[in-house]
Amino acid sequence: MSDTLPEPDRVPGHPHPRDSVHLIGQGPAERAFLDVWRAGRLHHAWLLRGPRGIGKATLAYRIARALIAAPTDDAGPSLFGGDAAIGPSVPDTLDPPDACPVLTRIRAGAEPRLAVLRRGLNDKSRPYSVIRIDEVRDLRRFLGLSAADGGWRAVVVDAADEMNVQAQNAILKMLEEPPARTAFLLVSHSPAALLPTIRSRCRTLDLAPLSPADLAAALEAAGAPVDPSGQAALAELAGGSVGAALRLLEGDGLELCQRVIAALSGGGCVDRTALIALADAVGARGAETRYALALDLIIVVAGRLARHAAGITPAAEVARGEAQLASRIARHPAQAALWAEAASRLAARTAHARAVNLDPAQTIMDTLLDLDDTLARARAAA
Repeated sequence: MSDTLPEPDRVPGHPHPRDSVHLIGQGPAERAFLDVWRAGRLHHAWLLRGPRGIGKATLAYRIARALIAAPTDDAGPSLFGGDAAIGPSVPDTLDPPDACPVLTRIRAGAEPRLAVLRRGLNDKSRPYSVIRIDEVRDLRRFLGLSAADGGWRAVVVDAADEMNVQAQNAILKMLEEPPARTAFLLVSHSPAALLPTIRSRCRTLDLAPLSPADLAAALEAAGAPVDPSGQAALAELAGGSVGAALRLLEGDGLELCQRVIAALSGGGCVDRTALIALADAVGARGAETRYALALDLIIVVAGRLARHAAGITPAAEVARGEAQLASRIARHPAQAALWAEAASRLAARTAHARAVNLDPAQTIMDTLLDLDDTLARARAAA
């Protein structure tokens, strides 16, 4: 966990989930875990499910800290293997007490009873695209050691969806024969990517997207306060995800989304002047983050138009003029199909453009011209 190396599970420029003292908006999931612990039915493996960036990893570290800090003299048998602390030692909350030594060690990457499984780094100190069997072998060595005081150990897998098949099969063997007093906490953005046998051996905790108010509070706590006038739009674009909201704020996502809506709001076709200005803004050298964000936002806008045409009205506009635009080009099911197809087509095209490093400015131009064609067909279908 060296500060000198990149961490795949960190949003650059913001606190790592292990550093958070509080978790906003996920009270039901926390209470569900504590209720099971209090009842003496503490499972050895937990699957924390939900969209990316809503606090799953933060909850995993909070659970890990609480288990590691739990007294070792108040334990009873678990119905699922291993041991489970029960009785009055179970905390009422996962919030750490003041000056918690376990939290201090976890933040420093120095807690001997915590292992974190995530993507490793190659010889250029860049993260691999998947969690490989090599990282799982390191975990096996950790599990081969015994805790000196007989207390709980925890394994945080972030994110479990990133394990390749070999790594998943290796983890499965550990879940099938779990070491005593060891909790596996699997963070999952896409549970369908996991082997069914892994899912079947885990108890699930479902986390929900944050409400606009909770999202604003979480951003405030992360040191990224949002102007109240932009909170509703940001919550819509981020889908209740703190991680997504932070990336939108860093890349001026609200302003980029406004440009996309403006480019589509011309008289009968895409506003070419607005299109060229957007391509120039995100296609320049050094604007890689804004370029990737702009591509994502174009796909998001197309998807929102599809849902609007299907009769699904959003809670708020993501940019001025979105509702007016939708009322003109996204009013009935035939148009919904056109915009849904456009969103799918553009997602595939932009993924290819990123994979082969096509020219950013030209990619943005081609993407918006594709929208121009879709817009024309949507008008014809009106």
